Amino acid sequence: MYKKALEHFKNRDLIIYNSGKNFELILSVHPDPFMRLTRTIVGQQLSVKAAATIFGRFGKLFKNGINPKDLLKIPDEKLRGAGISFQKIKYLRDLAKKTLSKQVNLHNLKNKQNSEVITELVRIKGIGQWSAEMFLMFSLGRPDVFSYGDLGLQNAIAKLYKMKNKPTEKQMEKLTKKWTPYRTFAAMILWRSLDNEPK
Repeated sequence: MYKKALEHFKNRDLIIYNSGKNFELILSVHPDPFMRLTRTIVGQQLSVKAAATIFGRFGKLFKNGINPKDLLKIPDEKLRGAGISFQKIKYLRDLAKKTLSKQVNLHNLKNKQNSEVITELVRIKGIGQWSAEMFLMFSLGRPDVFSYGDLGLQNAIAKLYKMKNKPTEKQMEKLTKKWTPYRTFAAMILWRSLDNEPK
């Protein structure tokens, strides 16, 4: 799919094309949406390295892989001991409860439209628009998603398109129209241009 995206960029936007033509990008669907969302919550407002360390400790608290039932049995002190804040513990428990009660059906998300997935996910405490957009890109492998609120993308656009200030949402909308239906790949190229691709 990336070859098709590059072909599209070559015809529509040479700046993005030239930035992305020398490497390969892959989108895939992740088999475990619950684990991915726990990782999203644990990693919020942390560097990639710190997030990976804490998530590694978090994963060791489970005997049978990260799952909602066992998460609710782990005492707060153990989660705190892994480096997770009280706020994030609340978010993780909310995610586990809503998953078990089927208030949020994580395994049905792959059949929903992007806007429906976002509506569903933001019901979970600690999951906002940005987190839902990252989930669409990196867990559901959706090729046409762009996060206007992402600072990295704003910085990369300003840098690549030689803007004095960060772009406004209106400017980004105009620019990203040229990238549809491959806006996710454009976003990945932009992050890569800053050496800052989300893991």
